[in-house]
Amino acid sequence: MRLRNRYAKIDGWLRSRALTGLEEMDFSYEIEDPLLPYTLPPSAFRFAPTLRVVDIGCCDFPCEMAPSLQFPLLKKLTLYSVAMSEDSLHRLLSGCPVLESLLLQANVGIACLRISSPTLRSIGLSVTPYWGRAQNAIMLQELVIEDAPCLERLLPLSPDSGPATIRVIRAPKLEVLGPLSHGISKLELGTTVFQEMIALSMISSMRTVKILALDSVGPNLDSIVDFLKCFPCLEKLYIVSHLQKNMKNVRSYNSLDAIECLETHLKKVVVKNYHGMRPDVNFAKFFILNAKVLKKMVFRTINNCNDKWVANQHRQLQLDNRASKVALFYFRTDYWTNLTNNEHTHNLWRADPFESHLCR
Repeated sequence: MRLRNRYAKIDGWLRSRALTGLEEMDFSYEIEDPLLPYTLPPSAFRFAPTLRVVDIGCCDFPCEMAPSLQFPLLKKLTLYSVAMSEDSLHRLLSGCPVLESLLLQANVGIACLRISSPTLRSIGLSVTPYWGRAQNAIMLQELVIEDAPCLERLLPLSPDSGPATIRVIRAPKLEVLGPLSHGISKLELGTTVFQEMIALSMISSMRTVKILALDSVGPNLDSIVDFLKCFPCLEKLYIVSHLQKNMKNVRSYNSLDAIECLETHLKKVVVKNYHGMRPDVNFAKFFILNAKVLKKMVFRTINNCNDKWVANQHRQLQLDNRASKVALFYFRTDYWTNLTNNEHTHNLWRADPFESHLCR
């Protein structure tokens, strides 16, 4: 149904007594012409006092409504392909005093988002445009976590598209981060700064982060090691590898300059897009030979994991010399490279959003 042509009827439906006390709302238009306005009916906000879950998509947010909106019970908010101003989004979020999870996808008109929330536990965001209007519009360039005392997970769902800058000033409970990639040109974690996945300064570390996902070209072992040092209590590491045949990845491990997570914390490593070539092998061997409490390492490969190929990988990876004698190694065929999707933002019951049937 092309609802845009039935604006009055939609407004009438939303004012119906039958909807009084509505707790969940999912509203979006079918976009026919991205140059035309698709205004969200103001009557949709009459449910603000009772709404707990809101999904709004493919429409223009009425900016004049934002200052007066209050959502006292709202816990889950999704905005996708919504045209709205930066100020309107900040005012909207300030009216959500118990918000726990926020998903932002392909919205336009917002260049910088600043988060200051005492209740927010999960943030997922994607800058990748979904519809024609986004092609020449302002897209999210910077995310600043100013003060988020309850934030547990930060998920850039399409990191190759940005945002270009992510700054985390205060998030004392952050446990899950990623996937991160070169698309995030600048990553500031307190006083530690990464520029296109390379550490520029390592002044401080974040001991709360337990789960990390990285999208790595090479894969680049030196870059990954910098992240291991930044997150000394890391327990799970997920890598999406993009092979570069000239990448050497030969690095010795100095026990006098030990990496804490390799010594006492890192228990699981998943490498996706594993080809079994020299850069892959050298990269993986670093963890096999040095992660002393490793329990499980999974290689997701597009190759046919026949017995001969797997046996050859066992020899090249020197599994008999592994640092952790209890570690188990799995080779599995996999054609899917994504580590996460938008559902993981709101699924707070899932402790590890990257652990799916593809990564076990």
